[in-house]
Amino acid sequence: MLEWRKLVCGVVIAIAPAPLLAQYSERALLRSNGGTWLNESPAPAVSAIFPDSLVQTQADHPARIEAEGSTVMIAGETVVQFQGHELALDHGRLQLDTSREMVVLIGCITVSPVNADRTQYDVTDVDGKVRVVASKNDVKIHVHGGVHRSKQGASSDIIVHEGEEKTRSEHCGALIRPADGVSPGGLLDSTGAKVAGGAIILGGGLCVIFCNDNPVSPSKP
Repeated sequence: MLEWRKLVCGVVIAIAPAPLLAQYSERALLRSNGGTWLNESPAPAVSAIFPDSLVQTQADHPARIEAEGSTVMIAGETVVQFQGHELALDHGRLQLDTSREMVVLIGCITVSPVNADRTQYDVTDVDGKVRVVASKNDVKIHVHGGVHRSKQGASSDIIVHEGEEKTRSEHCGALIRPADGVSPGGLLDSTGAKVAGGAIILGGGLCVIFCNDNPVSPSKP
């Protein structure tokens, strides 16, 4: 059986395009205890997820993503799309503990660790407001196409130092303002899942089955 697995993996690697192999290398685990949807279907207790996987949690039902070098706690009433080293947050709250510089995207805003050291930070997007809390090390808020400039006129970036929090509008061009309260809400802005060709899906499926002794997605408990 081991030799058969090696043969199948060799064939898949030979015929599969590089983007597909990269996608499988960026997989992570989603752990939940009910009340969680994965790609618009009820999620099992443990499931492998890949770039473009959409995760939705119901109220009082948090979930967790475990990726290489990163752990992400997903609060209840959150919609987020896993994109490998990036998370596209539609609305809700994420708590990140990362040593791989995992970033959060919210519309035109990118929140990222300032350096490669282990960083812990929270990102909340509700009611059109993005709140960032840096618990360990500093993080940066970058606005794509924003019009805000620092006093030096260099960029629209702002650093949230360890122990600080900043709140800003999720709309480009709005100024940073002191942190304040938030209320539930949000607007769906996630991208659709990519569609692979039949041959690619078949090859990827064979690789998952034969290249790994453990199943990718355990059966529902």
